[in-house]
Amino acid sequence: MGRWPCAEPHARHKNAVLGYSLVVTVGTALRRVGPVSAALHATSLGLIGLCLTLWIRAKTVDQDERGNAERRAIFVGLWPPMVWLLGDTVREFEKER
Repeated sequence: MGRWPCAEPHARHKNAVLGYSLVVTVGTALRRVGPVSAALHATSLGLIGLCLTLWIRAKTVDQDERGNAERRAIFVGLWPPMVWLLGDTVREFEKER
């Protein structure tokens, strides 16, 4: 027996009533849903469009609110790379199936 008193991983998180682990990772949840890599890549491209829309809209607001609108567009612009990489990771798991 190893360092932990339990033989299987996450056994300390087992639910006594349900009998299975309540710990779910993002990767496990995405694998349960099915092939979603194409949807994540499409979402990433959609987020790029949203960022451009917010940036263009930021040019039409008052000077007082323009800084906030530009920051919002930049913040949304940080999402597409993360969603795209999630799609790549899920695609690797899909290939293993």
